[in-house]
Amino acid sequence: MTTHFITAEIDLQSCPAEMYRAIEAELQQQGTPLRWAVTDVDVPRQKAVVEAIVTQVEVQTSQR
Repeated sequence: MTTHFITAEIDLQSCPAEMYRAIEAELQQQGTPLRWAVTDVDVPRQKAVVEAIVTQVEVQTSQR
């Protein structure tokens, strides 16, 4: 298992619950989120910047 620091841009949503779901869905594409935070909001572009730590499972292949 490895951990990675990532940043993602998320479209602003109309309510906090939708925003939470959008962030979680985006982070799940990168791995399993350990923690995340919205670090910036660009109102003119309607984007939020999220920084996160995610874990990824490394697939090991056996050598024969």
